[in-house]
Amino acid sequence: MKPVLKMSVLAATILLAVGCQDEKAAEAKPAEPAKVEQVASEATPAAFASEDEKAAYAIGASLAQYLSANLDQQKELGLELDREHVLAGVSDVFAGKSRMTPEETQQALQDLDKRVSEIVAAKAQAESEKNIKAGEEYRSEFEKLEGVMKTDSGLLYQVETQGEGDKPAATDTVKVHYKGTLTDGTEFDSSYKRNQPATFPLNQVIPGWTEGVQLMQVGSKFKFVIPPELAYGSQANPSIPANSTLVFEVELLDIVKAEKPAAVTQ
Repeated sequence: MKPVLKMSVLAATILLAVGCQDEKAAEAKPAEPAKVEQVASEATPAAFASEDEKAAYAIGASLAQYLSANLDQQKELGLELDREHVLAGVSDVFAGKSRMTPEETQQALQDLDKRVSEIVAAKAQAESEKNIKAGEEYRSEFEKLEGVMKTDSGLLYQVETQGEGDKPAATDTVKVHYKGTLTDGTEFDSSYKRNQPATFPLNQVIPGWTEGVQLMQVGSKFKFVIPPELAYGSQANPSIPANSTLVFEVELLDIVKAEKPAAVTQ
């Protein structure tokens, strides 16, 4: 078996697996009653002569769902991949009359992958630069507010409530309530919404938190504006874009003391 054929078989397996996962995800999400009725009325009653026919149809449907979603993603990137040509490629291969050799197919897919990577990289770079600029502007305006302090590292903070308890050390474990937002107000995390304070070692969080919470006394509430280099930097995740300035409201509820080992009795 040629290497390209092995790769095709593997790709088909992955496509089917992804399709099945998409179906499970769709089932897990409750549908609106009106939507259910509409789908039921438009669906064609299934009529298969055997379980093999049903399984074959399911393979095709799963592959089509994956391809459709993939083409939509490519369109979002500005690539117009015609569905008719996709269908023609599938049909021609099944008919044994492909217009491209396996080597040409492989090269075309590699070229597409390169184009997609370049587009994604360019978009990520543009987004990163936009976030850097937005963060600089936000920090500049916040720094002008009454009571705002700035540390040597660039961390900005404002005391909203001054507590009278102890201050934690970097090696302490703290108990806090907090809310985190982007500079445009988008909330990405909140212990308030979970109705559950967070407890963690202070030296195992982002540098802005490690530095900032050490400035607080138990019972205090501070507002922190953390530049990217003290947060997640160029790393991005679904809720926090790369090079984002982060805004946190933090209440220091307690310094959690380690339990002392029980005394040994003789």
